[in-house]
Amino acid sequence: MHTDTILIVDFGSQYTQLIARRIRELEVYSEIVPFDEPLEITKNVKGIILSGGPKSVYEADAYHFDDSIFKQDIPMLGICYGMQIIVKYFGGHVEKHDTKEYGKALVDIIKPNALFEGLKSSETTWMSHGDRVVKTSDNFDVLAESNHIISAIKHRDKDIYGLQFHPEVNHTQHGVKVLKNFVYHICQATAGWKMRDYMHESVETIRSVVGSEKVLLGLSGGVDSSVAAVLLHQALGEQLTCVFVDHGLLRHEEADTVERVFKEYYQMHFVRVDAKEKFLSALKGVTDPEQKRKTIGKLFIDVFKETAASLGDFKYLAQGTLYTDIIESGTKTATTIKSHHNVGGLPKELGFDLIEPLNSLFKDEVRKLGDALNMPKEIVYRQPFPGPGLAIRVLGEITEAKLEMSRKCDHIMHQVIKADGLEDLIWQYFIVITNAKTVGVMGDKRTYGYVAALRAVTSLDGMTADWARIPYDTLANIASRIVNEVDGVNRIVYDITSKPPGTIEWE
Repeated sequence: MHTDTILIVDFGSQYTQLIARRIRELEVYSEIVPFDEPLEITKNVKGIILSGGPKSVYEADAYHFDDSIFKQDIPMLGICYGMQIIVKYFGGHVEKHDTKEYGKALVDIIKPNALFEGLKSSETTWMSHGDRVVKTSDNFDVLAESNHIISAIKHRDKDIYGLQFHPEVNHTQHGVKVLKNFVYHICQATAGWKMRDYMHESVETIRSVVGSEKVLLGLSGGVDSSVAAVLLHQALGEQLTCVFVDHGLLRHEEADTVERVFKEYYQMHFVRVDAKEKFLSALKGVTDPEQKRKTIGKLFIDVFKETAASLGDFKYLAQGTLYTDIIESGTKTATTIKSHHNVGGLPKELGFDLIEPLNSLFKDEVRKLGDALNMPKEIVYRQPFPGPGLAIRVLGEITEAKLEMSRKCDHIMHQVIKADGLEDLIWQYFIVITNAKTVGVMGDKRTYGYVAALRAVTSLDGMTADWARIPYDTLANIASRIVNEVDGVNRIVYDITSKPPGTIEWE
């Protein structure tokens, strides 16, 4: 598929993936490239965006890229760190300042320009920087300021722009409009990024890569692996075998549901491996969340390898890795937030070539792909579920008793929210069984039970999230049912932390 493209140079911003997503929402293809790799400017590339990042441009170890790109006649937009790189290259001055800008800030537009076409003279934006531009070179105009701090610039002779604020985040009131102006009006890009086109292209790519070889897919039943399975099945048919490792860390009746959907409904080659005892044994005594993930990831690979060997000769291993998995697992420019068992953890001796048909998509785009594949809504729009399963929703050591508490509590929460008509309004909701125990009174007797934490968030892609404002009556019903129906739990709390600073999962 040949479509207009916006390249995004990644300098390690937590929002880099969000920039790509915003551009794709405009139906223009965007591609993220590392800062230290050469930029390939084809005829389809209509513009370049330089992302933010954690470094300072004046530091010795600052991230730099091939700045010969500035000599080419191609529109460019620098965001935060990206703007500071532009300023430094052209002879301006950037410095650290005692007063930092984090959060919402009012930006005054002081010079009309194409980037801010259709915006008001003052706009609410989102800032996240400790350095600031104190002076630009003579060949730049200042377009906007925030409390007398330079917030936007433009080269007088080239379509090179810089923004100190982040237009890609929802907190910038008209940020999408700014990006739209850049993509459509300045870059002259044409909308052509359609999910159905992506689906057809992916099917053809998979077929050309795989040929007549066989593919093994680790199917968890979550949205990502499910969409990957159906996409691969459409491309390869009988060449695909799905292995479902039942590690005993799934939700209420989930394992049976996964088998029913993919073995009976889709009639795929489906192999269910009962490994519950192996996983529980391996997790005995493990309390650190990162160690849980690594333990599960390693054992998952071992079980997978053993199963694959018993099934025959496979050349390819497929995974439902997403963009967000990659960025949270750490890149050259971003530190690890939490490891994902399907990212970067495959030993070379495993013997498979890897296929990741979703690794350029965000969660909401995966759902759109599922729609394009005509998948059942209950599969496409089911809630995200972590690869390590309930192991990271049960804090502390994993026991079968605590897992059963988690399943029952989670099932009750889902029942109540569905009954109250809220399931389509909340992006994700679940229960965390904490490692804390508290005193309670039930039936005139003292109890000493676990604290269960309710977690519910609204989000578009999982990169950022806000806690869901669930009605009090719904919360009261959930809490009442849990303490009355689930042995071992006697107190319920509600997590009202957004992401950032928290994460959606607790571990």
